[in-house]
Amino acid sequence: MEKLTSVEQFHELTKKGKHIFMFSADWCPDCRFIEPVLPELEEEFSDYTFVYVDRDQFIDLCGELSIFGIPSFLAYQDGKELGRFVSKDRKTKEEIENFINGLK
Repeated sequence: MEKLTSVEQFHELTKKGKHIFMFSADWCPDCRFIEPVLPELEEEFSDYTFVYVDRDQFIDLCGELSIFGIPSFLAYQDGKELGRFVSKDRKTKEEIENFINGLK
């Protein structure tokens, strides 16, 4: 999974292509819970580029996007937000799959 390096990169990525941004943090136990299934999700939904966003490194961006719980997911295609799966609750692989399938 690609790792976000700057706010400018986030804005560039949202403009072109299909991206799913995963907002997470190293200290988050619910984020670690889904970590083992992320490669499977990336393979299953290979038409999207998955990007890891460290909540602590990009706290201002999280505020701007109303990301107040992690793990959370935002999907963009060619400058348009397709959907968001944002909450502080633990997420299962099936819930994430349902979210992504609902974007189509």
